[in-house]
Amino acid sequence: MILNNATKTNMGGKMAKDYEFTSESVTEGHPDKICDQISDAILDELIRQDPNSRVAVETLTTTGSVHVAGEVTTKGFADVQRIVRETLKDIGYTDPRFGIDCEDAGVWVAIHAQSPDISQGVTEGQGAFKEQGAGDQGMMFGFACNETKELMPLPIMLAHGLTAKLSECRKKGTIKGIGPDGKSQVTVQYVNGKPKRISAIVIAQQHIDDKPEAELKKEITEKVVKPVCSGYLDKDTKIFINATGRFVIGGPEGDTGVTGRKIIVDTYGGMGRHGGGAFSGKDPSKVDRSAAYACRYIAKNIVAAGLAEKCEVQLSYAIGVADPMGIYVDTFGTGKIAEDKIATLIRKHFPLKPSDIINTLKLRRPIYRKTAAYGHFGREDPAFTWEQTDKVAILKKESGVK
Repeated sequence: MILNNATKTNMGGKMAKDYEFTSESVTEGHPDKICDQISDAILDELIRQDPNSRVAVETLTTTGSVHVAGEVTTKGFADVQRIVRETLKDIGYTDPRFGIDCEDAGVWVAIHAQSPDISQGVTEGQGAFKEQGAGDQGMMFGFACNETKELMPLPIMLAHGLTAKLSECRKKGTIKGIGPDGKSQVTVQYVNGKPKRISAIVIAQQHIDDKPEAELKKEITEKVVKPVCSGYLDKDTKIFINATGRFVIGGPEGDTGVTGRKIIVDTYGGMGRHGGGAFSGKDPSKVDRSAAYACRYIAKNIVAAGLAEKCEVQLSYAIGVADPMGIYVDTFGTGKIAEDKIATLIRKHFPLKPSDIINTLKLRRPIYRKTAAYGHFGREDPAFTWEQTDKVAILKKESGVK
């Protein structure tokens, strides 16, 4: 079937078209993801010792070196050298052929205290407001849809599935000679707004110099692509693996990595908007992180309750102020009740102030390193409290939706 982006069909009060949508993911060994995991590992160590730690840590990595900088206020102590090397080792960077190794990497640290001007707006009882305020201004988005059991868009879930499988095959030795660095990209074909098939898959996987490309492509197709994407593949699906013909130089040697450069990979794969703020290395007083988690929590419960097939929620904040500046809801024409009524239910039943979000979602725990690869959303892990659907019953009752 040839799909035309101009083809449109009425669906749920809005025009839904036939189209193709693409999302990407990266493995835990991608240079940017190395940095996200190091930043969040430092955050976890400080929150473990002092749950009220204020942390904003950035990491940069390039050939053979890691640089860590940021602002911290804490009663705890993080041995950054140790954390960096342990994180590199956990990821699989134990061989210098892959661009960096945990034992010989150079580690530079420049961390100082948080600005008191910011602190007085965030610390409860200080500054102009009695309540804990937002750690910065900005807007955050959350998204959910009924395309998958996780209530996530299908393209990003398949892309994460591929990168996670690549890492599993590397660590278990199912595919020999591959390195930690890798990427995936999945293009899904939609008909009348519903996912039908995969039209294209792109994979880039680092490997050692003497690993034959033909062998690698065959193994990845059989041991990664088919197990993850079965049910959406057909004879016309295009599969590109290491399309340039070689991917030996990778990791930090191939590309410089920086914390916060994979914000679309971290969220919804481009389906749904993003406020622009990264997550990793930030404690939950930073609404870039905590309010984005709250937005996902809200949107997921709205879809799980059947109030809409697809929902996007935006919250916005001013630094030092507890109440959000605004709430925006878009159900893309799939809502069973009006969006202003959904917004009223959100104000009534969900945590919106920073301290309420932190307490409700139990965010002052060392849970963040595990969020830093393969997405912050759509994960079946008890630590990911923003994925719970505990508001479904009350939303159904008060909305009248059966």
